[in-house]
Amino acid sequence: MKGFKEFIMRGNVLDLAVGVVIGSAFTALITAFVDNLIQPVIAVFGGTNVNGLAFFIREENEATLVNFGAVISAVIAFLITAAVVYFVFVLPVNTATKMDRKRRGLPPEEETPVAEDIALLTEIRDALQTQNQAAATDQRPQA
Repeated sequence: MKGFKEFIMRGNVLDLAVGVVIGSAFTALITAFVDNLIQPVIAVFGGTNVNGLAFFIREENEATLVNFGAVISAVIAFLITAAVVYFVFVLPVNTATKMDRKRRGLPPEEETPVAEDIALLTEIRDALQTQNQAAATDQRPQA
């Protein structure tokens, strides 16, 4: 119970709730945009077909409608949503985090932490290179 209380008090739950509410509102906005502005433009390319880029596999069966326009609209909606989430939420938070670390005098975070074995192998390689360079200078003929 103590762990749950700490989780609730940390603020992550509030951040998550705000994210869900904003995401729901944003989804409704993007859906309206795609359905009312983009879908009609895509349907124009379907020619005289009232469904635009859609066709029936069997004319008498409504369940056999293949609607390429709806798929294209969904892809466009996804790309718009992803772009807005990145540029409105992710990029500013990453920039603020970097600026905060800089302000506090902390070193910048490494992109990917180096595994311990890789670090050891790198040290060995560097030591061998130094040793080889030293041996090469010792073997030079004296003038």
